[in-house]
This record gives sequence, C-alpha cells and structure tokens, in this order.
Amino acid sequence: MGVTALSISLILYLGLCELNSALALNVSGDALKQRAGAGVSSEAPVKCKLQGTTRLPEFSVDGDYIIGGVFSIHYYMHTVKHNYTTMPEPLRCKGSIDSRELRFSRAMIFAIEEINNSTELLPGIRLGYQIYDSCASVPVAVHVAFQLSSGLDPVFYTSDNCSQSGMVMAVVGESGSTPSISMSRIIGPFKMPQVSHFATCACLSDKQQYPNFFRTIPSDQFQADALAKLVKHFGWTWIGAVRSDSDYGNNGMASFLAAARREGICVEYSEAFYRTNPRSRIQKVADVIRRSTAMVVVAFTASGDMRILLEELSLEPFPPRVWIGSESWVTDPDMLRFSFCAGAIGFGIEQSVIPGLRDFLLDLSPSKVAASPLLTEFWEDAFNCRLRKTGATYASVCDGTEDLEAIQTPYTDTSQLRVTNMAYKAVYAIAHAIHNAVCQETNSTTHCEKFTRIESEEVLTQLKSVHFSKNGYDVSFDANGDPVATYELVNWQKTESGNIELVTVGHYDASLPVGREFRINRNLTWVEGSTKVPVSVCSDSCPSGTRKVLQKGKPICCYDCLPCPEGEISNVTDSPDCLPCPKELWPNAERDTCLPKPVEFLSFNEVLGIILAAFSVGGACLAIITAAVFYRHRTSPIVRANNSELSFLLLFSLTLCFLCSLTFIGAPSEWSCMLRHTAFGITFVLCMSCVLGKTIVVLMAFRATLPGSNVMKWFGPPQQRMTVVSFTFIQVLICTIWLVLNPPFPVKNLTTYKERIILECALGSAVGFWAVLGYIGLLAVFCFVLAVLARKLPDNFNEAKLITFSMLIFCAVWITFIPAYVSSPGKFTVAVEIFAILASSFGLILCIFAPKCFIILFKPEKNTKKHLMNKNQY
Repeated sequence: MGVTALSISLILYLGLCELNSALALNVSGDALKQRAGAGVSSEAPVKCKLQGTTRLPEFSVDGDYIIGGVFSIHYYMHTVKHNYTTMPEPLRCKGSIDSRELRFSRAMIFAIEEINNSTELLPGIRLGYQIYDSCASVPVAVHVAFQLSSGLDPVFYTSDNCSQSGMVMAVVGESGSTPSISMSRIIGPFKMPQVSHFATCACLSDKQQYPNFFRTIPSDQFQADALAKLVKHFGWTWIGAVRSDSDYGNNGMASFLAAARREGICVEYSEAFYRTNPRSRIQKVADVIRRSTAMVVVAFTASGDMRILLEELSLEPFPPRVWIGSESWVTDPDMLRFSFCAGAIGFGIEQSVIPGLRDFLLDLSPSKVAASPLLTEFWEDAFNCRLRKTGATYASVCDGTEDLEAIQTPYTDTSQLRVTNMAYKAVYAIAHAIHNAVCQETNSTTHCEKFTRIESEEVLTQLKSVHFSKNGYDVSFDANGDPVATYELVNWQKTESGNIELVTVGHYDASLPVGREFRINRNLTWVEGSTKVPVSVCSDSCPSGTRKVLQKGKPICCYDCLPCPEGEISNVTDSPDCLPCPKELWPNAERDTCLPKPVEFLSFNEVLGIILAAFSVGGACLAIITAAVFYRHRTSPIVRANNSELSFLLLFSLTLCFLCSLTFIGAPSEWSCMLRHTAFGITFVLCMSCVLGKTIVVLMAFRATLPGSNVMKWFGPPQQRMTVVSFTFIQVLICTIWLVLNPPFPVKNLTTYKERIILECALGSAVGFWAVLGYIGLLAVFCFVLAVLARKLPDNFNEAKLITFSMLIFCAVWITFIPAYVSSPGKFTVAVEIFAILASSFGLILCIFAPKCFIILFKPEKNTKKHLMNKNQY
C-alpha cells in the first residue's frame, strides 16, 4: 500500500468521523442552545467520537511517551459477510488463546515497568503502552496500524486544540512477517519506528521498502543458510519441504532452497499451506509427506500452521520422519505434545534469563484478571471455570483458589525464554532511543525533559545507532535493521518419563569466519530414540571405483553408480567422473587407485626364456662338438674333401649365431639393444659368407676338372678368405652406419597392452634393421641359387645338395619370420626373432654337418677317398 492509498484511507477514516459527528451531535439550533444552557462555551472544540471504528487495546497505561504493541494472541479473526446495507461489525478475534503470545505481551509490560522504575534509563519520565491483539490476521493488524498512527484517543478534535496525550513513539510487533509487512507500509510514511520481536522474513531487511523496520530477532536469511548447512552436515541430500503460505514461509523457504542447491541438496517435494485453508488442502500436504521417500522434512512454518498440519498427521500412522524446524515452531513448548516428532531438530533463538519475569507473570490476582477481558478468557481456559456472570461455557465458578504455579502452560514456562527476550529487548531498544532523544548528560548526571515534545521520526533516527547491553545480551542493529545472527541448535529428546523436552545441542554464530559458524557439542537423539544418524538420500553414495550417472528426468541427487571404464579410477565417494591413470600406472581391481604397471620382457627366469636359452646353449655346444669331431678327424678324406678351413670358420660363426640369441633375453639396456641386432647381423653374414664360399668352391672344383681349365687358381684359399671377409665387411659397414646415425635403444612399450609395460628395443632406424636383414637374405638367396646349380654335379664330395636343403630351411624360416615378427605382441616379438635365429642355425648345422659327422662316427668305412669319388653314392 503506497502513500496515495494511505491518504485515501485516512480521508475515508476522517470522513466517517465527520459523518458520525454530525449524526451524534445533531448540529442544530436546539443543540447549541442546549450546550449554551449547560454552560458549555460555543468556542469549545468540536469532538468526534469514532463510533464503531476504534479498537480497544487489550492492555493500556498512559504515560509521557507511549509505546504501541501488537501481538498475535488469538489464532483467528472472526469474519462476517458484508451486505453493504448496514455498518460492518467491529473486527474481533476468535479461537483459543496462544499462551506464548500472551507471555510476549506481558513481558513488554514487565520491561516498561522496569524502565519506569529505573533511575538510569529515562529518569523522571514515565512510559505508557497500548497493546493490541492482531488475531494473527492482516486486516486487524492494518486496523491497529491506522489507529496507532492517528493517535490513541477515541475522540478526534476538529479544532486547533489538539490532545497532548496518546502520541505513539514506536511500535513493538508484530509476531508474524505478513502482518508486520502490512503495518510497516502503513506507519512507515509517518516515520514511526517498528521493532519486531518475531518477524523474520528476509524481505523486511529491504530498507527501500521498509525504512522504519527494525527487529531484535535474526533474519530468515541467516536461518535458511544455517538450516542448509545443518542438513548437509548430516549427509542428507534427499528431503521434503513444507512451508506456510505466507511471507514468512514463502520467503524463508525460497532462501533455504537456494542455500540447499548450493550445498548439493535435492528436494523431493515442496508444499505450501495456511491454517485457514480447507481441510482438504491440509490432508493433501499430509498425504504427500506420508507417501514420500524422503526421511527428512524441513518445515518453514508458523507455529499455528504447523499445529494444524501435525494434528492432521496424527490421525493416521505414517513412517517415521526427521523434522527440521524453523525457530517459529521448533522452540514452541506447546508443540512438544506431538510425540511422533521426537528427534526433531532446528535452530532457535538463544535461551535467556529475565530476572523477575516469572514472578511478574504469576502475579495475577482474580481482581486483575477480571479487569481484563483477555486475561479473563485466559484464566477461564486455564482453570476450566468461569469468572464472568454470563456468556461463559464452563459450569463451575472460579472460587479464587486457582494457582498459576500449579498448572503447566506456555504462559508460565520461563525455563527457556527465547522469543520472550526478543520482545523484552525491543522495548529496551525503543526506550534507549527515546532516552537519547530527550535526555542529556550533565556533570555525570542524567537530566530528561519530560515536557520535550519529540516526533517519532527522531526516535527512528536514534534507533539506528542504539547499542547497549541488558542482562548480558548485546542489542544493536546493522544498516538493514537486523541484529547479529546467533542461534541455538535444539533437539526434541524424550525423557525417561516419556515426555519431550527441548535440549540445546549446538550453536550457530553467523559472525564467525566461514566454516566455523556451526558447532555441535552434545549427542542428539533421533526418531524412536535412536542415536544413529538417519539416512535420507535418493541414491546411496557411489563407492570408490565408480562414478555417478544421473537418472533421466530426476534431480541430481538421484543417480546410478557405474564402474569406472578401463584405465580410469575414482578414489572418492560420489565422484561425477573417473580420472585416467598416468601412462605408466594402471587401476587395481577395485579401480580406486593407480598402481605401477607390471613390466614385461623375455626373462631368463620364465619358462619360455629358459627353453630358448637352453636351445641356444645347446646349439652352441653342438657346433663346438662338431668342430671337435672335425678337428679330431681333420686328416680324414671326408673332412679334407669339404674344405676344412671354411668348415671350421662356418662352425665358429654358427656358434656365435647360437650364442647371440642370448643377447635377446633379459631386460633391454642401451648396450644390449645395440649388441643384439649388430651381433646377429654380422654373425649371420659371416655364416652365409662361409656357406657361399663352400658353394663357390664346389662349383669351381667341378670347373677345374674340365680339360684346359685353370679356374681354381682364381679361387684358391686366399680368394676364399677374401670373399668371406669382403661379404662380412659390408655387413659391418651397414651396422656401423646404423649405430652411428640412429642406433637401437631400450623403450617402454605402452601401447601394445594397456595394463602392462613391455620393455623392448626400439629399432632406432627401421631402414638400418631391414638393410641388415635384407643383406642376409640377399646372400642366402645367392647361395641358394648357386647350390641349386651345383646340386647335380658328380662325385660324393659334392655337398651342394646339403647346402640347398639348408638354404631352403633358412629362407623358409626368415620368410615366415617377417609376418610373425610384425604381428607378435610384446615379448613374443623377441621370442620369434630368437626362434628364427635358432631354427636357421640348427638348419645349417644339421643339413651341412650332420651327415658328415654320421659317416665319421658311425660309418667310418665310407670315410675313404675311393668312396667319395664314386658317383651318386652319397
């Protein structure tokens, strides 16, 4: 409601006053004569009694400065349908009395009486009060706001002679956020300060809209953040939410949901309701709670609304729930009767002690009670008797023996003064502001001018800088009119007698550094008396080794847990992604940590390595034994006929070929990588050179037998040696160039197998490697061609056939080696190369030397020159 609407309302208000004045005074000559005859001066101010529009306060005392008070003492307002033909009935309350709100109002009276008796605060000045019941409704609160802003007298003076009494300096109240908003919009334009003890909506911190609003209770923004941190602290990520359909509930829940989203908390449902809603609406909210899967319910509701919901829930059994309550209801003693809420937790205003308050509350004599309709109603409800002669529904009559100390009611319960202290501090804040406006310090004495007329705007200005301490509690306001936010964490715990009591288990202080605001210093009990924290999640936490995958169409807290892909890990719970291991590491079986990959190479310790090494050594031994046999029988015809010098050189090279395969076994090193390929290439060329030399000797020997041929003089022993050296030198040259330009080197093969490392020798230069093999192959092919040409030559000493078979085996082995070498993985590549070396070496020694050794050892009768000269006997 803006200023324009406010002005229209005031004009209508004053217009009714003038109309009522005309009707009541019946302005006519007879009336004036009657006034004159009665000795009333015609200059006296004309008064307008506001018939039917003035709302009487529940408690009032006159004073030099008046403080207004508005509390929600009744739950409902009586509503009637207007027929627009008669004057509407005055607004009135109905329903039961909220004893706690009555205590708030009486605490305000107690504070004012304390101040009036004080010699330090406002000495010599008496404060008055006018306290109203808003019925927890906006229409009544608005009506009271208009009345407080226009003066407290039921008589309006139309002349310049204004009343000097009833000027309201400030207002304490209202208890609810929505009525407080309505009141602030009305009294705000008049610069009248409003100090609420229980209106917590964060929206009221907006000084652009509510410049006159202050409060002694923290804003819901702090409470919403604290509740979100509380839910996160216990690991609850799946919750339900209910709220009052009011400014308090809607704004508070909006702040909580925003804070909850920042904490990664998901909400299954969010329902709003109000105490005046049809029962079907309340039932719907209750059914949602019963059917939900969320174990935890956050309720940002007013106490009266929560009472209606819990009464509905109590009608039918439902699964246990953990209730997280806002301070409006979680510390309300009247709510403790709902035993199924045992284990509830929430933030409440800090407990306090107000000396003398309990005695003041209990000091209600029957005469004092009878003088106040509100206290009379409270008394009759508390003791089930009637004080009034008519209209009471109780059969028994109060006899004066009733004792408030003998009954349990929130009115007399001062064991945990929380919001009551907020009302108490609100009164003192206003009193300090008035004190600063009208009192002066002179010579260590305080002098207050009781006749100084001040406006409420000056009190508003002084309130902004108020800072004092009362009963050990500091009171001050920030730029938004809010106090420092401190809360107690309370827990509903069952006693041994079965009753529920509020137990303070922790604290929250928003002024502390981030991360240190919240602490718990006592054990909590949960539903059904359990001490184990309940679980409320949509999906169980994903363990290490898995990642979260959101379920389609559901909140982020609902997900499936999938194992990490191959080569990736997650070492935290609820990981959204899996992280790949470094290249030289691999996940363990659980996929929650990376371990060094096993290193693999052809080792002397494994079966394959032992077998190949055994054959290698065996082959070398065979070559040595063959050489020994040949040396032992070097003078025999068969040895001499087969060019013993080349035979011994061939056996020597075969021995080296067998032994060079050992360099391929074991962990590769820089030297072993260079040695294995060059040794293999040179020794095999030496071997092929000897075989080629033997083949050429066979051909030359045959040609030498032809008439007139002197070819042997061109291929005698010196030429044979030169041929072997020349062919071998070419391979040595190739290997040298290879080693100088780009030699083989050890490398970790990380690509063949993902889960292990293959230690192997990189070729360095592939051209060099294939050049070495190509040269060996070229010699083998050349030797094979010559052996084929010489295979049908006469005489038994012709070994061309043997060389042909050996070359066939050699070529077959190395032709199959190429695809096998390229396709074999890991250490088997090395094994294939060793196998090729051993197979070709065994092929040479068996095909060339085995038949001769057989004759030497087992057929000595054939080891004669005559036998060797026979044709095709071999």
